[in-house]
Amino acid sequence: MGRTWLESIDERSATALASGALQPVQAEQTEMEDDGMRFTVRWVSSLAVKDAAKVAIPGGPRDPNFNPFLNPDPELTVGPVGDGHVAILNKFPLCERHLVLARRTFEEQLRPLEHSDFAALATIMAEAGGIGLYNGGAAAGASQRHKHLQWMPEAEGNASLRLFAGGLPLGLPEQGVATHPALPMKHVFVRVLSGRGVPVEVATDSLLAGYRNACDELGLAPGEDGLLPPCNLLVGEGWLLMLPRSQECFEGISISAVCFGGTLYTRQPEQIDAIRRVGPLRALAAVGC
Repeated sequence: MGRTWLESIDERSATALASGALQPVQAEQTEMEDDGMRFTVRWVSSLAVKDAAKVAIPGGPRDPNFNPFLNPDPELTVGPVGDGHVAILNKFPLCERHLVLARRTFEEQLRPLEHSDFAALATIMAEAGGIGLYNGGAAAGASQRHKHLQWMPEAEGNASLRLFAGGLPLGLPEQGVATHPALPMKHVFVRVLSGRGVPVEVATDSLLAGYRNACDELGLAPGEDGLLPPCNLLVGEGWLLMLPRSQECFEGISISAVCFGGTLYTRQPEQIDAIRRVGPLRALAAVGC
C-alpha cells in the first residue's frame, strides 16, 4: 500500500460519504465521572437510522443469511490487510475512521482468535495507534457471525484503555496479568507489546500470547462446537483487556467492547439518563459476569 492507512481511510470515507454509502457521524455527548474516572456517553443518531433500516451493529441485521463482510460493498472497502483480512468502513460508524477488519473467508465469530486476526490488527495499530475491539457473540454486542475485529483511532472522546492506567500496576512485565479495583465484573488485563511503532511481527506474537493468557485466567475455553463463551476484547497501546459477558443490554442499551473503553453509546438521548442514574461502572457490570 503506497499511502498510509489513515490516508486510504480518509480517501475512501470522502467518496463513500459523497455517494451516501457511508452514514455521517452525528453525535451529542456528555461526560460522567465514576470512581474517579471520566466516561463519555454519546447519543449517535446514526444508530437510530440503523434501527429504522432494521440494521444492527456493525453492518447488518442478525440474519444468518445476510453477510456484509463476505463480499463487502466496494464503496466501503479500504483494502486488504495481509492475506486473510480486508479493511472495511463501518457503514454506520460510531466515530470517524471506524474500521471493520473482516476475514476474507467465513469463520464463526466465536471461534478463538488466531495469529492472522492479531496480525491484521497489529498492522493498523503499528502505524496509527488507536484501539482494537472484538465482540465475541451476540451477547457481547456482535451482530455478525462472520469473524471480524474493529478498530477506532485515538481521538478526544473515543474509547481508550488509558482510562484505567491509574489502577494498573507500574512495571508489570510483558504477559503479566492484573485486575482493576474499579471494575466489579470478571475481567483481566494483560501487559502486551502493541501500538504505534511496535513492529507488526512483535505485536502479533505478543497479542496472541496475551489473548491466550487472558482466556486461561478467565476460564474461557471452546465448547464441543469449537466456540468460545460470549466475551469482549480490547487492545490498546501496551495493554489487552478481556471480559466474559452474561447479556448484551443494560436497560435496552446495547453494550459492546467499545463501552468498556470508557465511551458508551445510546440510540436515543433519553437512554443517557438510564446510565446517569446508576453510573457507567454499574451499567457495565450489569452485562458482565
